[in-house]
Amino acid sequence: MLASSDKTVMVLIGLAVAIFLVYRIYIWLQSSPRSFMKDRVPINSVITPHPSIELLEAAGYEVIGGKLKIPLAFNVDGSSMYSRLFIDYVASKEEDSFYLVILSRPRKELEFTGSALRDALLPYLLIYPDCSGVLYVNTVSSAIHVISLGRDDGESN
Repeated sequence: MLASSDKTVMVLIGLAVAIFLVYRIYIWLQSSPRSFMKDRVPINSVITPHPSIELLEAAGYEVIGGKLKIPLAFNVDGSSMYSRLFIDYVASKEEDSFYLVILSRPRKELEFTGSALRDALLPYLLIYPDCSGVLYVNTVSSAIHVISLGRDDGESN
């Protein structure tokens, strides 16, 4: 039979394992993509009506957030410079997928080349790396382009 001190040590070890398991389950539940994105992507509950919302809904997306303004600050040789990025909507298609929605602008059409996509969309995908991608809605042709960041393996020309 175990001595009293042995029983105490076994109870403490069991208690430590139980606390560790509960903690790890809590961390795992908090790191699910939906809860992570809700905590990280600010959701503006004011959704301004626009024909593109109907287009997105017809394609199976649910618009869950309105226009966002992302302030940026740069320090260049001791001088501060400021700018902003704009996201028109935040949309979801499935439980764990979030998309940043950018509407086309007549004076600022997006060219579908690698360098143009990099210049226009990379800041959004770097600020919110866990989003599923960007939905670029061409308001003139009523087309939705799903753009996600891939990785070049270095072997393509």
